[in-house]
Amino acid sequence: MSPAETQTMRVEREDLNPCTIRLKVVCTPEQVQSGVKKAVKALSKQIKVPGFRPGAAPIDVMEKMLSASDIDSYAQEETVNSTFKKACQDEELELGGQAMIEEVDYDRSAGKCTYTVKVPLAPKIELGEYRGLSAEKLKVTVTDAEIARQIDELRAARGKKTAVDRGIKDGDNALVNIKVDGQEGDGINFMVVVGQTFEDLDKALQGMKTDDIKSVKLHFPETFQEADLKGRELGCKVTVRSVSAIEVPELDDEFAQSVDLADVDELKEKIQEHILRSKRQIAQEALNERLLEKLLESSTVHVADTAWEGVAERRLAEIREELKKQGSTLAEYAKHNGMEEEDFVSAQKNEARTQVQRAVLIERIFNKEGMKVTDQDASEQFVRIAYENRVPEADIKKFAKEYGPQIRDEVVYRTMYSKVMRLINQEAKITEVEVPSGQGGGN
Repeated sequence: MSPAETQTMRVEREDLNPCTIRLKVVCTPEQVQSGVKKAVKALSKQIKVPGFRPGAAPIDVMEKMLSASDIDSYAQEETVNSTFKKACQDEELELGGQAMIEEVDYDRSAGKCTYTVKVPLAPKIELGEYRGLSAEKLKVTVTDAEIARQIDELRAARGKKTAVDRGIKDGDNALVNIKVDGQEGDGINFMVVVGQTFEDLDKALQGMKTDDIKSVKLHFPETFQEADLKGRELGCKVTVRSVSAIEVPELDDEFAQSVDLADVDELKEKIQEHILRSKRQIAQEALNERLLEKLLESSTVHVADTAWEGVAERRLAEIREELKKQGSTLAEYAKHNGMEEEDFVSAQKNEARTQVQRAVLIERIFNKEGMKVTDQDASEQFVRIAYENRVPEADIKKFAKEYGPQIRDEVVYRTMYSKVMRLINQEAKITEVEVPSGQGGGN
């Protein structure tokens, strides 16, 4: 990394990869002062100085009347923006996206402004052959057991909860009080589905009845909802406040008619069609993944770090926020999945990089094939997004007005993806294979 002298400032350049450049820019005192003057002039339009038109008073007078922090903030941004543009011109860099300022050292009184910035260049692509790719697709089947399981779930959803006067069994709903030995208060009440809590508690509850009390030692899992208990092994008093079970309706023609079907045979047929449709979609998504893996393997794709780093950070922020609501942390979540936090973050970054590389390939093929995004394409994709977000049909126009501009890029990309993958699938050499034993018929 060697300094390159420009006309008025110093620029140090570091090529991080074929599409990402890091610049360290050292501004001159004159550039810093120029930024200050522009800041004062712009900010002074918001104040009145007796005897002068807005913005026309001497700069030293206006500077004394303005907030130092406001001047610094505006002047720093002005200095960075103007000098960055010049640095890119001097280094003959053409931006391929939004630059990322990494660090700024600014001191107005010392006439100092030094900063580092990541500069993204346009992707560099050597596109592999995307016609005639070979891949395997899982053969989709539906078993009688899968149909029966779906029907049981439907019956349970339409069942009635009733109190029971017997020992607890798996699947029962119970209101349970847990009081840690030695702690003050009345303990904590939990509504649980027995068999779906955690090992020690599920074992303790088996056979208990309403008002039964049991003294047990519970090893609370790291994922337990109460922060004070998670990961600890404690002596506890477990009290059953109430027990209820779901009375499911009989599987007969009357039940089928309650879901607007003629009889049990038609119910089974509709359930089979639903499972088959879902499995076919999953199998197609798996095939698309494999085809894109093959395309990426045969292509050379370089993208700017800034293109995928932002994607990874947004995803990680979403995960952290969701975990916070659950009273957990990223480190705990990673550990639950058999990873250290650092490994989990690294995996998210790798996934973001891969997804951006794939998106770049999709766009390149879309343009190479002369494909277009029509109004009808955009409308269809928008409706799908609205449906995925559970927007009622009556509210779609309102949703479009409020969120249309924000999801425009997603609508465009989904259209490109759909058209390109349709072409790749049509041209691919696809072999249908049986699902390996024990993998559930294509799931």
